Amino acid sequence: MYSGETAVLTGHAALREYGFDTAGYEAHILLPAEQRIQSKGFVLVERTRRMPDHVGRRGLRCAPLVRAVLDAARRCTTLDATRALIAQVVQRGAVTVPQLSEELEAGSGRGSAFPRKVLREVAANVHSVPEVHARKLWLRSGLPEMVFNRDVVDAHGRFVARPDGWIDEVAMAWEIDSLAWHLSPADYKRTLERRTRMQGLGIIVLATAPSALRDSPDRVLTELVRHFELARSRPRPNVRVVIPDEESGITAATPSLARERVVHPVD
Repeated sequence: MYSGETAVLTGHAALREYGFDTAGYEAHILLPAEQRIQSKGFVLVERTRRMPDHVGRRGLRCAPLVRAVLDAARRCTTLDATRALIAQVVQRGAVTVPQLSEELEAGSGRGSAFPRKVLREVAANVHSVPEVHARKLWLRSGLPEMVFNRDVVDAHGRFVARPDGWIDEVAMAWEIDSLAWHLSPADYKRTLERRTRMQGLGIIVLATAPSALRDSPDRVLTELVRHFELARSRPRPNVRVVIPDEESGITAATPSLARERVVHPVD
């Protein structure tokens, strides 16, 4: 109403209309560069020469999701906030990393440093803020290669789990837990079942709380090395990690297990 019929919602305002939880409360709008309406009160006006085609959401004109995500990400003030924002939409399958990268390259370079770093991390298959911190600790550990968010299968190619981190050399899984999941009986039950499947096959599992990554990184690093030594000391079980090209051939006892994925909130 304030900005006229050419205005398009973007950023956090548009993300709310797409059904995402977001911390921004301003009405962030895009206007053609030649219009001279100024920001006022809770209305944040951004003039642009790249006006997007709008998408109707609950009667409101919104920027396409990929544009809205990056317009919000460019205004994030911390790297972790940018990670949480981008990981949320990528994990839900709403947009892809290539789509975000293409939009980022097409747009302004202003505020693009954090989104660029996060897209590199997500492209490496690190899906959440705690997992980013976990990857940094692994890089400090001197341990063999760890892959993130890859399917693990048994000797018959049946799906076992998709741990947050996996060292295939010794069949060791690293799970980044969150106390928040204990508030959801169904999600907590799935977590326990996944861990039971892995341990039943002889996989060594280290469970770490996100808060420990933040508050006690040296202790977590010690536990990581200790679990690796334990895994190396026993005969390696007959399980393996699946490379991306193999994923279509995974079988499971139930279809839901074949693509089980739990998103870990920050506790």
